[in-house]
Amino acid sequence: MITIERLVKRFGRTPAVDGVSMRLPAGDSVALWGSNGAGKSTVIRCVLGLFRYGGSISIGGLDVRRDGKRTRRLVGYVPQEIGFYDDLRVAEAVRFFARLKAVALPSVDEVLARVGLPGQERKRIRELSGGMKQRLALAVALLGDPPVLLLDEVTASLDAFGREEFVALLERLSGDGRTMLFASHRVDEVKALARRVITLEAGRIVDEQPVHDFRPALRREHAIAGAIGSPRADSSPATEVRP
Repeated sequence: MITIERLVKRFGRTPAVDGVSMRLPAGDSVALWGSNGAGKSTVIRCVLGLFRYGGSISIGGLDVRRDGKRTRRLVGYVPQEIGFYDDLRVAEAVRFFARLKAVALPSVDEVLARVGLPGQERKRIRELSGGMKQRLALAVALLGDPPVLLLDEVTASLDAFGREEFVALLERLSGDGRTMLFASHRVDEVKALARRVITLEAGRIVDEQPVHDFRPALRREHAIAGAIGSPRADSSPATEVRP
């Protein structure tokens, strides 16, 4: 469903991604793991077609560069930072994005119930908690039932309870054959959602393993070095993880 071949992305002279290749069959779920600045978010943004890049990326057999509009219709995307219009009501936001994506909207109630937001359609977005906004972002990403879901550090801004609820929601949704590629700093998310883990360091793949063999080995000095020495393509805060 997703094929990446020799992906290269530079910011100035600095390589953010340097020769990354991976394949995700339909229904696969892959976590991108690595310290801040390792290239995780840059890979995801290249798959979305937001950056110019070297190498090739295809989604569902379509080239992202040549068939950008068609490939984007295959993808639902939830970023780390949500940018809704706060004055809109929840139902208005859902309808707005359905029109923007040119997809049929079965009913707002059905869309919201799918992500655990029943009865919230009349609330203004500014009245929602952080976790509820992330659920709304997921509801928007799932409009049109795309076969691919891309997630970029989606729980980084949530508290422990909100994070646990959101991961449980994703876990329920991940069993429906959808292909998932996500970046995370959290071991619990990776263990709950991924089938495979690809570890990036300085823009290169340094390890790939089934999730049951995953043993995180990030050290504090690696995270600090990545945060200081790398471009701001990956802007998530570094998290210390001990083996």
